[in-house]
Parts: sequence; C-alpha cells; structure tokens
Amino acid sequence: MTKVAPQQSLEVRVRRIHRRDLNRTWEFLKLVFRDVNRETVEYQRPRSKRRFMEVYTSEWIEQLLYEVDGEIVGYSECAFEATGDDNWVNPRWFEKRGMRPLFVEELAVHPDYQGRGVGSFMLDQLQHLARTRGCTHLVLEVAENNESALAWYRARTFYKLDAAIFLAQKVPGEPDLLPPRRLKRRVKAAEGEDPTSPTTGPAPAATSARGGGARKGRAAAKKG
Repeated sequence: MTKVAPQQSLEVRVRRIHRRDLNRTWEFLKLVFRDVNRETVEYQRPRSKRRFMEVYTSEWIEQLLYEVDGEIVGYSECAFEATGDDNWVNPRWFEKRGMRPLFVEELAVHPDYQGRGVGSFMLDQLQHLARTRGCTHLVLEVAENNESALAWYRARTFYKLDAAIFLAQKVPGEPDLLPPRRLKRRVKAAEGEDPTSPTTGPAPAATSARGGGARKGRAAAKKG
C-alpha cells in the first residue's frame, strides 16, 4: 500500500510594499472588491488607480503585502492620521473620547484564501503595529450590506461607532427634450398652379424680420 505524503503546510509572510508591486496589487484589489462594489452606492475599495498610486508616496500610510510562495493573498493599508481629499473623518470626535485611532483603510484577502487564517494574521499584524505606535483603537469602514465582512469583524470585538446612511429622494421634474411632434401633411398644388406660389409652395427655410426689401422699395419711390 502506497503511503500518501502529508501535505506541506503553507506559510504566510508579511512585508512592506515596493514600487514594483503597485500594478499587481492594484489588480489584486480589483479582484477582491469586485462583487462588493457591484452592490454598494459608494465604491468600497479601491476608489481609483490614481489615488492608489498617490498613497504609496504618503508618509503617514503603511501598505503591507501578505504572500504565500510569492503570491499576494492579502493587503492591508492603514493611516496614523485622517488623510486624503475624500476623507470624511472628524478627528475631534476621537480626541473628545481620548482615542488615538489607527485608521484601517484597506483589509483585503484573496477569495481562495478566505477562512484559512490569513485575515486573522493580518489583523494581528495591525494590532501589533497600533501598539508599537501608541494607538488605542483600530478604526475602519464597512458597507452596511457587506454582511460577511460585518460578521467577521463583530466576531473579533469590533463595534459600531456611528451611523452614516445614504438617503435618496426622487425629484419630480420634466425631461430636457420635448416629446415627438406630428408634422402637417404636405399640400399638393392643384393643376395649373405654380408650385412655388406663396399660397401653395413650401415654407421658406428661413425668414428675415428686418423688412429690408420694403424699405428699399419706399426709398426708390421717393427718389422717383
């Protein structure tokens, strides 16, 4: 009887991102958030490739890659300050409560590696980073209808800080363009009539409201 060799256990490693990793990390994020973004009003992540590339040059943001045999299986991005032009965070809210947050901007796990401990390792890494930088809380944003992510975070003692809900109201109005309009039937000229006669001919393509011809006629009569 042939013995089956035990499967070699995989190991996940973490390192800081490098410029050469940017393009493949961008493709990784699009894959992870593709289904979530289809069902949410606001794009969860990533917002745009331009914004993602700008993050790499920021001093206050940490970008970490998690790899198994050189393949990206996870990505985390965190900030020690509320940064970015599209940021809605109110720092005073945390100051009043004595909180020094580490803002988790991204936390993405490859679909094939979900449920295998990658996410837990990523969260442990962020907690470790928060402790070494003197932060008291991890703070992140999750779409309300991303039920699997919400359940995962709540199972790890995350709790809701505030309520931000998108509201919509239908505005009654009128269309910019007028609806179709029926044209009058073309009138055929009777036998013997001039088809270009003002009473039977087609309407002119354009008309002048100045009446220059009449003034010219009166001037000619006066001169005579």
